[in-house]
Formats: sequence, structure tokens, C-alpha cells
Amino acid sequence: MPANRDKPDRWKDDIARSVDLYNEWFMEFAPTAFREARTATSGRVADALAATSDLRRLAAGALQAQPGSLTTLRLATAPPLASDRLIGLAEVPRSIVNRMERQAALPQRMAAADLQVNLTKLAAVLTRLADRDLFAWLDEDRMPTEAERERAIAVVSDRLSGATANPVIRNAQERRQLQLIERWLVEHEYREIQPEQRFAVDEMEAGTFRKRASIPVNQQSGRLVNMPVDVAVMPVGAGKREFPVVIEAKSAGDFANVNKRRKEEAAKFSQLRDTYGRGVRYALFLCGYFDSGYLGYEAAEGIDWVWEHRSDDLVELGL
Repeated sequence: MPANRDKPDRWKDDIARSVDLYNEWFMEFAPTAFREARTATSGRVADALAATSDLRRLAAGALQAQPGSLTTLRLATAPPLASDRLIGLAEVPRSIVNRMERQAALPQRMAAADLQVNLTKLAAVLTRLADRDLFAWLDEDRMPTEAERERAIAVVSDRLSGATANPVIRNAQERRQLQLIERWLVEHEYREIQPEQRFAVDEMEAGTFRKRASIPVNQQSGRLVNMPVDVAVMPVGAGKREFPVVIEAKSAGDFANVNKRRKEEAAKFSQLRDTYGRGVRYALFLCGYFDSGYLGYEAAEGIDWVWEHRSDDLVELGL
């Protein structure tokens, strides 16, 4: 019997309660995460300014010496640039920007001459779009005062902190949701399969669960690949080789982005059914901003869900 997808009369109230729950958690957790991120990023901004003589000598050599400064420097522009926008404006390979930002390193296989050309292009865009209101000394070709430098560091640190804190917040929310699911399962006498223990989806015992599980699924090419799922649970009383209930923890801090993600969940569910049959049970554990459009789409795809504020609905999934 479905837990929530067949009960649209409850959706409006559940959406409101879920938004309130997420906001309450965010107000408690986010300021601390942002402060910690800001402390960490202010040093990075100061280093980037020092390496470029306060942006007055922003050239290929500075990027080569400190490739990890690229993220900071693109947020020192007006407007601050997303990495994709910088790639397009500079007309450089995506691989060089990705490596500089994600690994603080330069491409190993790029010829030295090509590397120099690409770094020069990046430096030219960053110099041209540098925030002249924030870095007022650039137009006057002078050194900044200490107060100007500190103000610039503070502003760019705030921009960088937002980019840094958001993943921290998402990861913390996901960990919290997984802990809630684990606590509920343990309270209902389920036993966790530990990370160091062997795990095979077709060998799970009744009354067990595994967090961060990998389940083999067929691709259209016929090749098997491992699909990561948040939780796999074999219900108490399940028969041998029965397929577990798959639960995915989902949270969202606004309504704008959830509809972009709904197709990912539908594709995942489709792969599981194509591999293991139409009887696969797949559900979402939701907290935050999930509107009726999102819920209606998931329901039409046959995907059920449990709201975090009403965790006992896990029983409706057969657990």
C-alpha cells in the first residue's frame, strides 16, 4: 500500500510542515557553517591578492604559481563569474578550469605553450572584469590602503563562503537524514550491515539494512554498473532473494531546483525496475521545499515518499 503518493489531500499540509522543519534546522545550523567557511576562505582571498599584487599583476604566471586561486579570482569580478561563464568568455578547455578549481593543480598532459596561452586568456578575462568598485585602486594604478584591502578581502570572502558553505549545509543535512533513518530502523529491530562487511543485494538477510549501498544495474549497452543508493532495507519477514526497499534521502532549501532533480530519481527507479522487475520498491525520504508539481511527477512515475516529519510512514513501505 502506498505511503503518500496516493494521498494528494495531505500534500499541501505536508509541504508546509516540511518547509518549516527545514527552515528550523537551517536557522540553527547554517550560521555556524557560514562563519566557519568564512574564516577558512578569508585566508585564501588574502593569498590570492598577495600573489597578484592586489590584482594589479593578474597574469598567467600568478595562475601558474597558484592554480587553486582561480575560484577566488572569478568571484572578485563584477559580476562574479560562474566557472562555466569564465570558460566561455576565455574560450579555454573545461578541463583546465576544472583541474585548477577542484584539485588546485594544472593539467599534466597539456603542452607548455598551450598551457601558457590558456592561462593568459583566463588572466585577461579576470583582469578586464575585476570589480572596479571594490578594487578602486586598479583604475588609479596605485597600492590599496590597508582598509581598502581588508574590505575587499571581507567582500570576496563572503562571496566565496556562500559557495563553500552550501555544500557543507547539503552534506550535513544528508548525514542527518541518514542518521534519522538509521535510528528508526534500529528502534524497529533492524540490524545494520557494517561498511567492512561484505554486501550483496541478492544475499541480504531479512531485518537488515545497508547505508551507502551499491546495487548493480543494467545499462542499455548491457553492461552492469554499480548504482549508489542511500539505504537498502530488507523487510522483516522477507523471503530469500527478495529485493530490498531502496530509500533515497532528499532535502531542498528552495522550490526552484527540485524539479530539475526529479528526472534523476525517475531514471534511477527505471533502471532498478529494468534490472530487477516491476516489483521494486523505491521511496524518497523528504525534508524541505518539495512542491505539488514535484510530488505529482514522482507519483506519476510510481515513486513513493516518506516525509521526515512523519518518519513512521516507513511502516507503509512494508518495513
